[in-house]
Amino acid sequence: MGKKLLLAALTAMLGLTLAGTASAAAQPGYVALGDSYASGVGTRTYYDTSCDRSVYAYSQLLAGRLGLALNLQACSGAKTADVLKNQVAALSTSTQYVTISVGGNDIGFSSVIEKCALPLYDCTGDINKAVGLITGTLPGALDGVYTQIHTRAPSAKVVVVGYPRLFNGVACNALARISPTEEGQLNAAADTLDNTIKARAAAHGFTFLDPRSAFTGHAVCDKVEWLNGLSNPVSESYHPNRDGHVGFANLLQPLL
Repeated sequence: MGKKLLLAALTAMLGLTLAGTASAAAQPGYVALGDSYASGVGTRTYYDTSCDRSVYAYSQLLAGRLGLALNLQACSGAKTADVLKNQVAALSTSTQYVTISVGGNDIGFSSVIEKCALPLYDCTGDINKAVGLITGTLPGALDGVYTQIHTRAPSAKVVVVGYPRLFNGVACNALARISPTEEGQLNAAADTLDNTIKARAAAHGFTFLDPRSAFTGHAVCDKVEWLNGLSNPVSESYHPNRDGHVGFANLLQPLL
C-alpha cells in the first residue's frame, strides 16, 4: 500500500511539473527593445549593469501583470544602429508583442541637456543641432529599425513608446542651471522628436504611445515627480523613476 501511495504522489507531482512547463511555454512572447528609457535607467536598481536593466522597468511590470514571457533586450545608451546590431535578433515569427523606445541617443539628447545645465552657457545652438538631426537623419534610421521588426516578427503587436517632456518651466535645481527658456526649448525639441517617431511608426502600421499628457504634472520639479532631476550618479538624471515606469506600464497595458 505504501508503494502505491508513493507512486501516486510521484505521478501527481510529475503531472504538476509538466503542466507548469506547458503553461510557461504557452506564455505569449514579449520582446522589449530600445534605450535607457526602456531598460529601466532611473529606477536605481539593476540586475544587469552592462545595460542597466532593471526589474522595475515598465516591460517587467507589464510581463508580470499580463503573464508574458519577457525578453528584455533594451540597453542603456542604445542608438538605432545598436538595436539593429544587438537586439532585433531576439525577434522571431513566434514573438507576439514588441515595445521599443529609441531615437533620443541618435540625436544626442542627453549630452544636450548636460550642456544646458552648465552655468553661463547658452545651449540654444546645441538644441537646434539636435532638432536638425530629428528632422534630417532620424526618420531614415527609425525606418531601418521598424522594417526589421516587421520582417522578423510579422505577426507581433508593436507599440512604439515616445518620450515625455522633462520640464515644467521652473528651475528648481541650483546645480543644474537650466533656465526656464532652455526648458521650454528642450520640451519643444521633445515634441519634435515624438512627432517624428509617431509619423514613422504610423507609416509601418505600428501603434504609438504618446506619454506627454500623462506625464504633465509629473515633470522634473513637480510635486510628484515621475522623472529624476539632476541625480547622483549622474546617469540616473532625466530618466523615469519607479513611479514613471509604473506610469508607462499603465499606459501600455491596454495597448498590448
